[in-house]
Amino acid sequence: MRTLIGLALLAATVAGPAAAIQDNSVSAPISAFLLAFNGGDMKVAASQFVTGGTSIIDEFAPHYWVGTTALAQWAADYDKDATARGISGGKVVLGKATRTEVEGGVAYVVVPATYTFKQRGTAMLEDGQMTFALKGKAKAWKIAAWSWTGPAPKPGK
Repeated sequence: MRTLIGLALLAATVAGPAAAIQDNSVSAPISAFLLAFNGGDMKVAASQFVTGGTSIIDEFAPHYWVGTTALAQWAADYDKDATARGISGGKVVLGKATRTEVEGGVAYVVVPATYTFKQRGTAMLEDGQMTFALKGKAKAWKIAAWSWTGPAPKPGK
């Protein structure tokens, strides 16, 4: 319980732009997922997803992951790609949602995002967009799918 409270307080104090989505109930699993990803805690990240399988689309091969092990497969492929390309310190920061649609037990959220990392020691920046599909209701939303879209990374600060 202390860990959960600590994570909630940490999310409130350091997540900053990662918690900028307007509908707090829909944004909670998105913010928690990215806070956990940024901190390297894939167990907490996985707890924000539906249990019946998910779908992920991202820019590195194989580009598409689906099923009950999609997040774990994506994380392993992310690590493999990052190692091969000399990437370290990856962090995603979200802006304010540009679209949030909630219809009954499903939600659709589009959020501008910035991915920063170092590639072989050089600071890199990639502005993009994340789109999330969620299932649930009120305070029980879970991520069912997400995608990353954006141009190629460029040197950053």
